[in-house]
Amino acid sequence: MTVFQVRSKSRSWDGESIGILILDAAYPCVPGNVGNATTYDFPVRFKEVRGASIERLLNERDPSLLAPFVEAAQELEAEGVRAITGACGFMALFQRQVAQSVRIPVLLSSLLQVPFIFRTLAPGRKVGIITANKSCLTQEHFESVGITPDIPLAVYGMEEQDEFRTSILEEKGTLDSDLIEKEVTGVARTMVKENPEIGAILLECSDLPPYAAAVQNAVDLPVFDFITMINHYHSAIRRKPYRGYM
Repeated sequence: MTVFQVRSKSRSWDGESIGILILDAAYPCVPGNVGNATTYDFPVRFKEVRGASIERLLNERDPSLLAPFVEAAQELEAEGVRAITGACGFMALFQRQVAQSVRIPVLLSSLLQVPFIFRTLAPGRKVGIITANKSCLTQEHFESVGITPDIPLAVYGMEEQDEFRTSILEEKGTLDSDLIEKEVTGVARTMVKENPEIGAILLECSDLPPYAAAVQNAVDLPVFDFITMINHYHSAIRRKPYRGYM
């Protein structure tokens, strides 16, 4: 007989291992997007960070957002998740502080994978990063997730791609997924052509994983994103027994 013990008297549900902090924004989250629950093979729990708009997080880097981020993370912890992630790579700004505010692992930004990716590459190779807005990605973001100056990077942005910009950065209310796929694969091809030493690509933005396979087909390189990070961490916190024979 297997006996289970209640983990908390303040809730009556279990089974959501990953908690996801979502921006206070409004645009379609297609399958593959961090904000679409069907992206995952396991249950997740979403939590909107009130007031954390794209404008305040990306353009303003508003330090007053730290308090609602910490509050939302602590709520997720109380609701029983085993790890907390984010839905925007620019949440890197608060990685250290949020991690210090809870007792469970925190992986707010896909950029956390960059040091790992770099250490797997041959000498002389770069990590290519496709970000939502290159002009908003600063050294402060890199330092917060352990990206040191010795890691060679090629950073390209999506801010000049019309459909991506208007659909996501400007939240026009509609999204042409096929067109964004063409835009991001075009950026990837240009990046690799101009930087042939790139050994792997990271899609920083939580809206780009739906196009990871297309990017890989276009440039024939390993492609990392939020979903590779979330799946990796979920596999560590929810280990499954092996079944087989000898």
